[in-house]
Amino acid sequence: MNRFLQIGSEKNSIILDFFSGSATTAHAVMQLNAEDGGKRKFIMVQLPEATDEKSEAYKAGYKNICEIGKERIRRAGKKIKEESPLTTQDLDTGFRVLKLDSSNMEDVYYTPAEFGEGNLFANNIKPDRTEEDLLFQTMIELGIELSAKIEQTEIAGKTVWNVADGYLLACFDENVNESTITAIAKQQPYYFVMRDSSLANDNVADNFEQIFEHYSKDTIRRIL
Repeated sequence: MNRFLQIGSEKNSIILDFFSGSATTAHAVMQLNAEDGGKRKFIMVQLPEATDEKSEAYKAGYKNICEIGKERIRRAGKKIKEESPLTTQDLDTGFRVLKLDSSNMEDVYYTPAEFGEGNLFANNIKPDRTEEDLLFQTMIELGIELSAKIEQTEIAGKTVWNVADGYLLACFDENVNESTITAIAKQQPYYFVMRDSSLANDNVADNFEQIFEHYSKDTIRRIL
């Protein structure tokens, strides 16, 4: 696999393997990067196929092939760095694990007879979804690489997700007031995303656009 990558990739290539298995391709990508200073990235795709209950892998705690692949990437990255500590100080062996799922948004349909005042304030996000679920869906919709740098910060007492050094700021907390909105707008992100239900009250909703128009009118705002 290492030789295959030498022939078929460049130093900044993205390597996609739709049948990852135990993540041999990921291992080869990291090894080649260590050898030639490349910045190749890998995307491994694998169904969570269950391991045989009689197998050594299952007995060791790996219930499906994906778990084996993740552990191999961790061990391979660690070993590559240990074998060449002087030349792999900047080698990126990190990875993220994402699972395919349905939309985070509720499927809500109302006929005119069923629609009432209470429906206006119904939560349109599925109750079992986390802030990270919402963040990654947002990144996909905005065309931001899922490998982009993500930092979790606090602004005016609320959790704010900072993606790609301020390219996207997102806040999914409850009771977000003008102070938080103002502090975020002053950072002038390219995108800002929040939940509709996050706004503390009607006054905040009314002032939301005005705050951004004053401090960062070019920021693209999106409400989930």
